[in-house]
Amino acid sequence: MKTRIHKLIADAGLTSRRQAESWMSEGKVKVNGKKVDKRGETADPEVDVIEVNGKRLPRMQEKVYILFHKPGSCLTTTGKDLRGRQTVMDFVKKVPGRVFPVGRLDFNTQGILLFTNDGELSEKLLEPRFKIERIYLAKVRGTPDEKKLNRLRKGLWLDERPTAPLQVEIQRMSGKNCFLKLRMIEGKNRHVKRICEMIGHPVIRLKRTCFAGIGLGDLPLGAFRFLGPREIRSLKNLVATSPQKK
Repeated sequence: MKTRIHKLIADAGLTSRRQAESWMSEGKVKVNGKKVDKRGETADPEVDVIEVNGKRLPRMQEKVYILFHKPGSCLTTTGKDLRGRQTVMDFVKKVPGRVFPVGRLDFNTQGILLFTNDGELSEKLLEPRFKIERIYLAKVRGTPDEKKLNRLRKGLWLDERPTAPLQVEIQRMSGKNCFLKLRMIEGKNRHVKRICEMIGHPVIRLKRTCFAGIGLGDLPLGAFRFLGPREIRSLKNLVATSPQKK
């Protein structure tokens, strides 16, 4: 049965549907030896030979869902770093089949990072319209007053667009500095670090403690575990229906 090619790539566990579309537009996908670069093109995996980056597309895998406690000084990428730095993929080599990270964390940011081969779920968890919550603990320089905290709560102008309102509170003091707990529903590039810099309190250390309602618990730094059935259902329920447009 013919299926859209970007969906077949995602179902094979290589990447998300959106990234698969990018690979197609970049000429990295072939069907029966011919490049396919249009979004809606289809193929039959039982009949057609589908290649991605010169390798034949593997058959659809059983879905895998993993929670990883990312350490600092570690890149979130599925490829090898040209400078030889450690990547998150170095920690999940023993996972059967192929998985990829859901979104990313900055090089020095620690905390929760999900892995899966479920391209459709991954893409939805990152879509702003589903308002998936992230919780961060940020050690910042100095101590912001209530006026500055309110600026964060109301949203700031970032990448030529206003950020969504968030919840923030001072969790504890640390000498002349403090720890902020931030609850947010979006994750722009270096989001927490940039908005904290904008109010004059740069981040010293950052950790994501919760994503989509799933916390780290007592999972050691650099370790991973497979999600349980209840956690998987919870993730799927978060994106089961499209939010109503206002």
